[in-house]
Amino acid sequence: MSYTRLLYHIVFRTKNSLDTIPEKHEKELYAYIMGIANNKKSKLYRIGGVPNHIHMLVDIHPSFPVTDFMKELKCYSSKWLSTKSNFPDFTGWAVSFAAFSYNINDKQTIINYIINQKEHHINVSFEDEYRQLLIENGVDIDERYFLKD
Repeated sequence: MSYTRLLYHIVFRTKNSLDTIPEKHEKELYAYIMGIANNKKSKLYRIGGVPNHIHMLVDIHPSFPVTDFMKELKCYSSKWLSTKSNFPDFTGWAVSFAAFSYNINDKQTIINYIINQKEHHINVSFEDEYRQLLIENGVDIDERYFLKD
């Protein structure tokens, strides 16, 4: 038996960053995404966001590369959303996402960051937040592809 703890802070957005996740129905989507994570033998510690993007803190099972995990999560949730009348404007997820690995000692800090998303975005745009997260995590930004769908 191998022992792992692969904590990722993942940020992904709606197609064209449109506000297509109604706040009054977001918990339905979050519960569905939690089910996907559980089915992938992964642990979702926290999920939250605003109408145009979602943050997750998730411990992804080592048998799933993060790209495969996100591809399946977006595929399954997109199909589910297309059948739900509570999400009439949802047209899909953007192709890209950001994933940052963290130490277990950072867990509560990331959880608090996710909890405070609504307040955070009163003053900060998604574009500014996303750019800052990339910079803080040492990711080189190629402006040709930044937030392109």
